[in-house]
Amino acid sequence: MTDDQRDIVEAVRNFAREALAPHAVEWDQAKHFPIDVLQQAGELGLGGVYVREDVGGSALSRFDAVLIFEELAQGDTTIAAYISIHNMVAWMIDSYGSDQIRQQWLPGLSSLELRGSYCLTEAGAGSDAAALRTTAVVDGDNFVLNGEKLFISGAGSSAVYVVMARTGGPGPKGISAILVPADTPGVTFGANEKKMGWNAQPTAAVSFDNVRVPRSNLLGEEGGGFTIAMKGLNGGRVNMAACSLGGAQWAYDKAVAYMRERQTFGHPLSDQQALVFRLADMRIQLEAARGLLRRAARALDAGAPDTVELCAMAKKFGTDVAFTVANQALQLHGGYGYLAEYGLEKVVRDLRVHQILEGTNEIMSLIVGRSIIAGTI
Repeated sequence: MTDDQRDIVEAVRNFAREALAPHAVEWDQAKHFPIDVLQQAGELGLGGVYVREDVGGSALSRFDAVLIFEELAQGDTTIAAYISIHNMVAWMIDSYGSDQIRQQWLPGLSSLELRGSYCLTEAGAGSDAAALRTTAVVDGDNFVLNGEKLFISGAGSSAVYVVMARTGGPGPKGISAILVPADTPGVTFGANEKKMGWNAQPTAAVSFDNVRVPRSNLLGEEGGGFTIAMKGLNGGRVNMAACSLGGAQWAYDKAVAYMRERQTFGHPLSDQQALVFRLADMRIQLEAARGLLRRAARALDAGAPDTVELCAMAKKFGTDVAFTVANQALQLHGGYGYLAEYGLEKVVRDLRVHQILEGTNEIMSLIVGRSIIAGTI
């Protein structure tokens, strides 16, 4: 890392330790979404990590971003993951929105005074995103949207939604990305979902009933939404891997400290060779996943030809390793690991969904496998 990157990491680490970590278990149990703390994150420039500076962004690299999200997740995996999703929305607006749209929304999003949500998944279009059925029909100078999106992080709290909707025929080329303000008539929200983890961020359905927005709210070109979505997911995948590694690193550090302190049969657990071997394997796996993640982030910054495959590899390997390491850290704590107050069971629950979202890990294997067969990697 450069000196600037070390400074960034230190600032984010301090924020995570002071503003997130002391409250993570409480927020999880109370299902509390800490908007005031998100605004503090915005003051550090974390609402627009790779948004351009003319609209309040930090203009950092994707490599910088994975360093940031790993540190945030050591404070609270749920909040770190939410900030990652918010940043994907901000990036889409910055990269594909008109200057008017950028100036209208990005200063507030970059400061996290406003929050953004991403609307892709539907009941019949999860991994098969090209099968989505939400429509946006042109009516004069407006789009009229109808449909429903599921599992939307921040739903009901966000000020703006980037919606993938069908403006053309079947398949990926008929999809467009459209910006929809939350207060537009016809936008409604379902009840907050009851989830295994991620309790400190709201997740709900978003419905569109004859929602009219100006055609100028189109991001990029009509029919270009699927490409925008896939490019956004590349960044989302490395960020989610980073969030996973941050949560697993926190759990691992707790396990190391516990093994040094916990006495059994007159000796610390760290005298048990079998358990020390387990710690060694956990550390090796974390370092291997971190190396692959950082390679993928470098490829994303450089626009390398194997970026898609590397992001998929980093997401699958990183989230699988992180869940396994966190689960093993819980096991090493024995019964204490199962108690909510220690935070380990929360991290295990939170990390489980990372193997599903931003494309399931089975889809990551499919992406990589197809590239192998095609001879492109």
